[in-house]
Amino acid sequence: MSEIPSGAMRFNSDSQKLEYWDGSQWVQVHTFSPNLNGGARGLFGGGGAPAAVNTIDYITISTTGNAIDFGDLLFTSFINGSCSSSTRGLWAGSRPSTNTINYVTISSTGNAQDFGDLTDPREAAGGMGNATRGIFSGGGDHPSPGSFENVMDYVTFASTGDARDFGDLTQARLFPGACSSPTRGVLIGGYIAPGAGGDVSRSNVIDFVTISTLGNAQDFGDMTAKGQTPTGTSNATRGVFNISQNDSGFPTTLNYITISTTGNAVVFGDMTVGKYAAAGCASPTRGVLAGSYSPGIINVIDYITIMTQGNAVDFGDLTQARGHFSGCSNAHGGL
Repeated sequence: MSEIPSGAMRFNSDSQKLEYWDGSQWVQVHTFSPNLNGGARGLFGGGGAPAAVNTIDYITISTTGNAIDFGDLLFTSFINGSCSSSTRGLWAGSRPSTNTINYVTISSTGNAQDFGDLTDPREAAGGMGNATRGIFSGGGDHPSPGSFENVMDYVTFASTGDARDFGDLTQARLFPGACSSPTRGVLIGGYIAPGAGGDVSRSNVIDFVTISTLGNAQDFGDMTAKGQTPTGTSNATRGVFNISQNDSGFPTTLNYITISTTGNAVVFGDMTVGKYAAAGCASPTRGVLAGSYSPGIINVIDYITIMTQGNAVDFGDLTQARGHFSGCSNAHGGL
């Protein structure tokens, strides 16, 4: 009998349920997300256009079309990180370095409110989480002399208050991509300190943590190429992310992983255009990547069907072209 590849799908005719192989057993795929108040909604907050903005856009992920104005962050927020529960979306950090965490109620529209503070001021942290807990990982202070941090902070979505220390990444980095399942958070690539390894200070390292615990990250595997500002999206089974900038420029390449396993990423397909410092969000079926800061500041939104492999399709446009921002949703893979 041939070995079943991790992430393989089947329809169980006895239970009438869709299942996937997690490497050791068949696991039921759960696609029902309660309390979505009209559907899976994605939000994109802040960014540079090229000057920093406080704009929050939103989309309904199951449709296509242009983004709509949601409201404003507390301040202009450039190079931030985001995570979310099914009810709240959070953005943290910015350049110049700040420790402020913003939050909104995803099902409504309106301006952000103050949630609390990170454990230290920084920019370019990666955000991930499940229904209970959000984690902001890495980041630092990019201007010379600069700092590259391995710190991971966590917050409890249902409350407000300051973040607490979760543990450390395997590698200090700025601009990591991130995605999650209900149990695991995954950090992808990023910008690392010169001399720390990698080409032109870019990393291909993928880390993972168990979200419900505390502790240091572990090695998951590697991206197919080193990438400076990858953007992650996921459902509960699979994470999909772009390479972003590498030695050859701004490739359109997308990678994927099966979150419950470990191992190196595999090529998924291509985006409609190369994206650097884009924002991402997801539903149980779709991943969305929006905007780009370079090689040109654009407003293009792409989407993919997460459990297939293939090229991205045009979704629509942001309300304004921008990059170096982050996205979240009320139906991503961690929920």
